[in-house]
Amino acid sequence: MAENKQIPPQFDLNSKWDACFDLTLRRVVYSSSAGALGGLLFFRSPVTRWASVALGAGVGIGSAYTECSYIFDGPPPKFTSSKYSQSPASQDKQD
Repeated sequence: MAENKQIPPQFDLNSKWDACFDLTLRRVVYSSSAGALGGLLFFRSPVTRWASVALGAGVGIGSAYTECSYIFDGPPPKFTSSKYSQSPASQDKQD
């Protein structure tokens, strides 16, 4: 006789954290792998190869952070361009 209580998706923090952790792990691994492959193909020095791996990891962390902020806070507001009327100074020039 226990009621089955469902948590609305916007308040389910456990699923949001799980999604962000999974997304972050994937993006860091994939972008670090791409950086390592690019470093092996394009660079000779071990320092620049590690730098390309670090750059890839940074890109992965940054993109995951952006996506997680969308998951927690929702998408950013869309700004629409409003139609401005001509200013009085520009109307005087047309006369």
